[in-house]
Amino acid sequence: MADQTPKESGARVATRIDPMKDGLSREQMHFIRQVELEQWKKKTQKLRTRNVVTGLAIGAIVMGIYGYTFYSVSQEKIMDEIDEEAKRARLQGPKTGAN
Repeated sequence: MADQTPKESGARVATRIDPMKDGLSREQMHFIRQVELEQWKKKTQKLRTRNVVTGLAIGAIVMGIYGYTFYSVSQEKIMDEIDEEAKRARLQGPKTGAN
């Protein structure tokens, strides 16, 4: 659908022009370049905003995973300490034939 040429219309605003085929003056070419530059600036501002939001979201997810990893590792240390205490308690307990 994008390859189809637009239908001719009576409105000058809707008419597509090809700068290479149509004989445009230097001022008209300069105006076209200015308009294209302004459109490009608007698009890049929107993209920049989207990129910043996306970057912040990805950074927040990474920091969340990083924080959770530290939290879970600290929990493992607590479990190791509990295991060591249980081991010491077993060693210090009464010696019977069942031990």
